[in-house]
Amino acid sequence: MDSEASNDTRTGDTDPYTDDLLPIRYLEISDHAKGFVELLGQLSPCPPISVAEFCSRFAELAALGDDHIICVIEDPKTSRIVATGSVFVEKKFLRGCGKVGHIEDVVVDGAARCRRLGQRVVRFLAEHARVAGCYKVILDCTSELRGFYEKCGFVEKNVQMAMYFQD
Repeated sequence: MDSEASNDTRTGDTDPYTDDLLPIRYLEISDHAKGFVELLGQLSPCPPISVAEFCSRFAELAALGDDHIICVIEDPKTSRIVATGSVFVEKKFLRGCGKVGHIEDVVVDGAARCRRLGQRVVRFLAEHARVAGCYKVILDCTSELRGFYEKCGFVEKNVQMAMYFQD
């Protein structure tokens, strides 16, 4: 996954390599028809989701406000979503009732890679976590993506463990 530096006014980032034609924005219900679910399928198995299912889950996530956001990048030439990622804020008792941001589901369409879109998405999400008052933002990735996330400012820390309940 390759990506792109941000020129988003919310993060304050500016980069001469930014593609101003592809702004980052929040997920919208209309993104169901723009290939959002199919894009997620490039990251992990994601069977088709009906419009009703999408709208229901969208409403659940929207009710969480800024504690869970999904951002997307839409290609205006194709009206397709070409990059996405999410961050949710975990409220803790540790560190004086601190908060931790968790970045998830970062994916860039295979045909849109090598344009720093992934880096822009990660920086946008990390900045959201910082502004939300998180003392850190964390994510899990494969060893093959370690270098990419290091370029985004992350450092390897500890070991990820998982327990899956379904195949």
